[in-house]
Amino acid sequence: MTELQQTGARGPYAKSAQRSIEILDAATTVFATHGYRGGSLRDIARLLDLSLTSIVHHFGTKYELLEAVLERADKTTTGNEAFDFEAACTERGVADATLGRVRSSTDRPELLRLFAILAAESSAPTHPAHDWFVERYRRKTESLALAFAYDQKMGRVDPARDPYVLSRLLIGAWDGIQLQWLIDPSADMNSAMRAFFEWRVPEAVQGLP
Repeated sequence: MTELQQTGARGPYAKSAQRSIEILDAATTVFATHGYRGGSLRDIARLLDLSLTSIVHHFGTKYELLEAVLERADKTTTGNEAFDFEAACTERGVADATLGRVRSSTDRPELLRLFAILAAESSAPTHPAHDWFVERYRRKTESLALAFAYDQKMGRVDPARDPYVLSRLLIGAWDGIQLQWLIDPSADMNSAMRAFFEWRVPEAVQGLP
């Protein structure tokens, strides 16, 4: 379901919502190519043949636009399609949900590149997105730890394993494998992630296609 379908916007509101999506798409391209510091609102406006005033009207500041880009990218597949990863973990287990997410990631290299570049940039405490990424990793670590704990309750994962350790290891492996794929698309991201589960949590992938 697209963002416009979700909001049910009509008339001038639909046009404004569509313009916001176009700006977010362009900002994603600019930030994924040049990073936050290297990309500018003027670059985004130029890409859309809009005035700088129009960009500011929709998002106010460069950081507000960056935050909107990151929030959208973190919760979607191709940019406009919503994806509830936590619900998928509950329904199918962390391993199956992760592998499904990985397969869909090959259709969104720009979003993966956006996170790779900005996560590296934001390691500097003075970066505008530093706190956002600190909170994102904290939230994802806790969420995955809870998902692994639920898998243990459902008999999908050995209860002797530490859910928090599994969570941190999965995030580290996932980020690293995505980066390798971005650098060299011939690297098979799906088989590498499956190998991680087979190595660290083999019971979680038993019976999966």
